[in-house]
Amino acid sequence: MDARIETVVTSGKTTLDDTEYDVESNTYIVGDDDEVIVIDPGFDAEAVLKEVGEREVMAVICTDGNEHHLATALEVAAAGEEDEDNWAPVALHRADRLLWRDYFGRLAKEEEDEDDAKALRSLEPDIWLEDGGIFEIGDAQLEIMHTPGNTPGSVSIISEQLGVLFSGDTLHRGRPGSIGGVYDDMRKQLNSIGALLTPLPKDLRVLPAQGEETTVGDEDARWESWGALATESDD
Repeated sequence: MDARIETVVTSGKTTLDDTEYDVESNTYIVGDDDEVIVIDPGFDAEAVLKEVGEREVMAVICTDGNEHHLATALEVAAAGEEDEDNWAPVALHRADRLLWRDYFGRLAKEEEDEDDAKALRSLEPDIWLEDGGIFEIGDAQLEIMHTPGNTPGSVSIISEQLGVLFSGDTLHRGRPGSIGGVYDDMRKQLNSIGALLTPLPKDLRVLPAQGEETTVGDEDARWESWGALATESDD
C-alpha cells in the first residue's frame, strides 16, 4: 500500500548546556493504513498517537539525542501497550549515546522509586542507527545518513520513493539547524550538509525537525554563504 507522510507540530522546552529553550518540533509519521514509522516524536505523545490512530507503530526514529526528540520516544513506542515486549523499537545513532544517557539520567534523579530510577539509568535504544541503514514501511524505504555536527550522532533520512529528505536538526530552512542558535560543531555540520545535498535532486523536498519545509536546491544555493557562521563559531 502507498506510504504517505503526516506531520504533527508540538511545542515545549529543551535544555541544552543548562540553558532552557522554547522549541517547536516537527514529528513525521510515515506509513500506510496499517503501519507507520514515527520520526522525532516531539513533546506531545498524545497528539502523535492520535494521528497514528489504530495503525501499528513499527519504529520510532530519533534523528539526534537532544531532549525534544527523546522526551516522548518511549511513550510513542509503547502506543498504549503496557507490555514492553510489544513496544516498537526506538532507534538512535550510537554517537549520541551520551546525550541519551544524560537525558534519562536526569529523569532518574527526579524519580523517587529506586527501582524505577535504576531502570531509567540502564535504558538503551533498541536499534543503533548506522549510515546506509534501511527501514521499510509500506512501499517506501527510509535510508539513514549520518550527518554529524549538530550533535555527534545526528542523522538525516532519505526516501527516494517519497521524494523527501528528513533533515532533522542538521538542516533547517534557510540555515544550518540548531536549538536557539547554538551550534555544537559548525564546521562539521556544514561539511555534513554539503556532502548530503550535493548528489541529491534539486527538487527533492526537505522536511526539517523545526520550521517549514524547503528543497535541496534552495538550501544548496545557500550553503557557501554559511561559511561565515563557522568563522563566527570559532571566535
